Amino acid sequence: MSYSYPSGKTFYQLTGTGKQTIVFIHPTGMGSAVFHYQRVLQKNFAVLTYDLRGNGRSGGLLPALSVRELADDLYELLSLLSISKAIICGYSNGGCIAQEFALAYPDKTEGLLLIGGFPEVSTPLLTLEFKLGIALTGAGGMSCLSKAIARSHAPDPCMKDILERYMMLSDPYGLYKQYQMTFSYTATARLHLLAMPVLLIYGSSDRYLKSYPAIYEKEIPHAKIVYISDAGHQIPTKSPNELNFILKHFIQNYIECSAHLHE
Repeated sequence: MSYSYPSGKTFYQLTGTGKQTIVFIHPTGMGSAVFHYQRVLQKNFAVLTYDLRGNGRSGGLLPALSVRELADDLYELLSLLSISKAIICGYSNGGCIAQEFALAYPDKTEGLLLIGGFPEVSTPLLTLEFKLGIALTGAGGMSCLSKAIARSHAPDPCMKDILERYMMLSDPYGLYKQYQMTFSYTATARLHLLAMPVLLIYGSSDRYLKSYPAIYEKEIPHAKIVYISDAGHQIPTKSPNELNFILKHFIQNYIECSAHLHE
C-alpha cells in the first residue's frame, strides 16, 4: 500500500499486483473511503483509489473548473504511476469523470464501468438532489450533508462514522464547485464514441436513475447492463459482495477476452 501527494494535490492508495488496474472514482464529497469494500479486489487486480481535488485527504485545494479538468488530474496520476492503461470505474457522479476520461483518453481506457451512472442531470429527482448538494455546500451545511450521505450509505454504525468523518475532511467550496460543474455536465451526444467495453450497474430499486439505462442502450449498443435485485443507489457499500462479483466476472470474462481478440 502506498500513499503520496503527486503534484501536491492528490492522495491515492494503490494495492494489489494483478495484470489489470481498476481505478475507482468516487462521488462528490465521499472520498475514496466509499470504496472500502472494493479493496478486496486487490486479490485479483491492482486497485487504485484516490481522492479528487478538494475531497478527503486531497482537501483544501483550488477547486476544478470542469469535469474535464478532473479527468486530466487522473491522467496525470496514471502517468506518475506509469500505468499505461486502466479499467475506469466511476460511482454516481464520479461516473461523469469516468466517462469524460474515457472520451478524452480512449487509448488509456481498457474498459469503462459505471455504478449508478448518468450522462447528464435531466430527471426531477436527480435535479433536486444536486440542487440540495449545491445549497448545503454553499451555505455552511457540510455537517448536515455529511451526516445524511453517511447515513444513507452505511451498512453499520462503524462505517457511518468512517464515511462521515472522511467527508468532513473535504473543502466545502471545492465540493460546491464540483456539484455545480456536474449539474451542468452532459456527455449524451458523445456516448456513441465509447468503443471500449462498457458495463453499467444499477440497483433495481434506484428511483433516481430509472430513465438513464435506456439512454445508454440507445447510444452504446454494445454496453452491458446489470441490475442488482433489491438494491438502491448505494451499491458499493450496501451491496459490496454482489458488486465485487459482477466487476470481477466482467473484467475476466469480457474485458480480457476483448483484449485477446485485438492482440
